[in-house]
Amino acid sequence: MTIAEYSKEKILYMLELAKEFEAKPNRHLLDGKVVATLFFEPSTRTRLSFETAANRLGARVIGFSDPKATSSSKGETLKDTVKMVSNYADIIVMRHYLEGAPRYASEVTSVPIVNAGDGSNQHPSQTMLDLYSIYKTQGTLDGLNIFLVGDLKYGRTVHSLLMAMRHFNPTFHFIAPEELRMPEEYKIYCRQQGIRYVEHSEFSEESIAGADILYMTRVQRERFTDLMEYERVKNVYILRAKMLEKTRPNMRILHPLPRVNEIAYDVDESPKAYYFQQARNGLYAREAILCDVLGISLDEVRRDRVEAQGK
Repeated sequence: MTIAEYSKEKILYMLELAKEFEAKPNRHLLDGKVVATLFFEPSTRTRLSFETAANRLGARVIGFSDPKATSSSKGETLKDTVKMVSNYADIIVMRHYLEGAPRYASEVTSVPIVNAGDGSNQHPSQTMLDLYSIYKTQGTLDGLNIFLVGDLKYGRTVHSLLMAMRHFNPTFHFIAPEELRMPEEYKIYCRQQGIRYVEHSEFSEESIAGADILYMTRVQRERFTDLMEYERVKNVYILRAKMLEKTRPNMRILHPLPRVNEIAYDVDESPKAYYFQQARNGLYAREAILCDVLGISLDEVRRDRVEAQGK
């Protein structure tokens, strides 16, 4: 449901699990299982990577990507939809526009529910692939300077990442316009957890020079009720290749995608651009999540790889 429920040991365990799947993505660990993907909100990367993860592990996939094509368009409640689908699936991956909807779903069925994003609240599977990407590029999760840029108010990916990094002594830099600043509840969380943070409004070559991770976010039009407010802030921060000249050699640029205007296309050619590799890491992280939720351990996954090599 939320990355806040994971201990430091559990996070590191999941990264090892993802590493195993990167070494060998195609397995038969979920042969005979059915994975349901219920996406009440549009998605490309999250839905496709979960479905690819299920397929590469041998599971069958059912579900929908457009609730208008389901009985929910006829007035069926979320409870009834989830209980109905749980008759057919071993695990449900769910994205919903309402905060807390996946947790509610988990309370009305005994089938495991994976939160694939709920409103502007949490996006724990994205955070798992973000952590794996950070670990791969930096060699550690400890003591990093992480700059979060753009929509910090509605950006569920940055909210989840903030909670996950509490175990690893980070320093966060929040760069956002006034309208999209990090919500007070997350700043209170930082203070309670002893997480250092600094707030900025300036986004320049000088202001990002100290970053280990530069995490760009899209200003999400779908979260705004006032479209005039969206128009005011949508192009406030745009990362361009020239801005990377003073950044650290180890610095990597992450973005949960899709991007709109916030990363110029000339940045794609930089070796510091990592967002497409980050998306690929989503496959391995989500394979790890599906197996872990269904009770398949790291030892079993390792044993499976060794046995396959011996054949």
